[in-house]
Amino acid sequence: MTTDSYPADLGYRMPAEWEPHSATWLTWPHNLETWPGQDMAKIEAVYVQIIKALARGEKVHLLVNRESDAFRLNKLIKSSASTNQNIIIYSIPNNDAWIRDYGPNFLVRKTSSGKQEVAANLWKFDSWGGKYEWDLDARVGSTVMDLLGMPRFEPEIVLEGGAIEVNGQGLCITTEECLLNPNRNGGLEKAEMESYLKRYLGIREIIWCKGNLEGDDTDGHIDNLVRFVSPDTVLCAWEKNTSDPNHACLQENLKILESYRDANGKPLNVLKLPMPGRINTNEGRLPASYANFYIGNRAVLLPTYNHRNDDAVASLLGRIFKDREIVKIPCETFIWGLGAIHCVTQQQP
Repeated sequence: MTTDSYPADLGYRMPAEWEPHSATWLTWPHNLETWPGQDMAKIEAVYVQIIKALARGEKVHLLVNRESDAFRLNKLIKSSASTNQNIIIYSIPNNDAWIRDYGPNFLVRKTSSGKQEVAANLWKFDSWGGKYEWDLDARVGSTVMDLLGMPRFEPEIVLEGGAIEVNGQGLCITTEECLLNPNRNGGLEKAEMESYLKRYLGIREIIWCKGNLEGDDTDGHIDNLVRFVSPDTVLCAWEKNTSDPNHACLQENLKILESYRDANGKPLNVLKLPMPGRINTNEGRLPASYANFYIGNRAVLLPTYNHRNDDAVASLLGRIFKDREIVKIPCETFIWGLGAIHCVTQQQP
């Protein structure tokens, strides 16, 4: 069912990631061009770790590209996971693994009786400004919503899930470099984009950060830079090495976040999130960041990079999420795909 009304007018909002999930959606990796020259068994092993960690606390809906993949994955994944009943596999054609960006953007609202209703935005997807093939990915969201039988909204503009970060209470953080990029919507004006975000995400205010992370092919996704961990606390990726090309952007974001005040004059609690250093390929730097973690019902999945900051970041998240296990997921090979854990997950309330 598609509705012509705006979600915000109907009481819908995009919930914060730490709010309860009914499921997490993932797409099994199959595109060899995404991880050039890498052993796909290592990439699949990362997925198995992700699925095992999540399935202990919520359902995992896993898309496979072909029917022939389903049988092998049933044996590989369900034999490895402790909660087989929570893993559901669907055969839905797709181009790549980054369901955060092309999957449904789920919303919630409370009815007058106190019941929670779930719907979703189906934003357009053009593979981060037409960089790769996306014809199959662009249809995944609609197919998923057909399966779920939930109401859907179709904003008719391009927006990726990794480009927006919300606290569930009216505040959104994003970047100018991504949302205002001419390669997405011909270059919408900031005021027009803000109107879309408010009407379709149920938010009241937007903080615009900078998205100049070296090696990032998304043009500045916020989920590599700034993440909410509570309604008034954010983790801001931080590079202390002033000679690192990322230092200037991350320093500017820190200043933007620290200067923010809400309508009552209250600031955000801004915590620095260390970076994992430089990871290079022959073609340049990879966009490795600890900010690309994912908050599940019972676990926080943290990408690690065999770096001295791995343990420090895990400890920081452990102090914040005392009710969740911090699960380290080795991503020094996975990041060759130019994304990490948050990029391949999509929460369903």
